[in-house]
Parts: sequence; structure tokens; C-alpha cells
Amino acid sequence: MSTMTYKGFTARIDFDARDNIFVGRVLGLPETERISFHGETVAELTQDFHRAIDFYLKECAEAGRAPTRPASGRLMLRIPPEVHSAALVAAQAAGTSLNQWAAKVLAKAAHAG
Repeated sequence: MSTMTYKGFTARIDFDARDNIFVGRVLGLPETERISFHGETVAELTQDFHRAIDFYLKECAEAGRAPTRPASGRLMLRIPPEVHSAALVAAQAAGTSLNQWAAKVLAKAAHAG
């Protein structure tokens, strides 16, 4: 999977062989705020992505509402107690808080793909 990022928004990029174009869709937004774009070249795709995000942000500003961001930075998890305990021990062994340890582990896992 290829991605692009602009102003804090990340989009998944796919190639549509039937239409011979690149197609992008911004990730992490609800269906009601779907943002998609396309281009025949990487330059066109990038330009249309930037244009779509800028338009979305302008619309939000004109409506007086905050744009939906893909994530707030707060994550609530329900995990088995033994996993919670093992993570707490690993964090303490690393000399960090559980929050810092989990953020590092999640970031590493997210970028491993």
C-alpha cells in the first residue's frame, strides 16, 4: 500500500488499471466526510490531493467548525489482564511509563508494514 501525507492527513493510493489513473482516499475520516482524489501522474495526484485537503479545510473554516482529524492522540484499549501486566513490566524494565512504552511499540508496529 502506498500513502501520501499532507497537513496531517494521510491518504491511501491505488492504481486503477482500467481507467489508467492513480486514485487516493484520505484515511481515518468517517464516510460522511470522505475525501478522494485522482490523477494520471504522480504530480497530478499530489496536486489534486493538496487541492482536496485545502478545500476541505476552507469549507470547515467557513462553516465555523473544526475539521475532523484522523486521530485525537487518545487511545482506549481493552486487553487481557495478563497482557496488561506483561506490558507494564516491559515498560518498567525499559525505564518508561506504560504510555510511552505503548506509543513506541505501536509506532514501530505501524511502520513495520
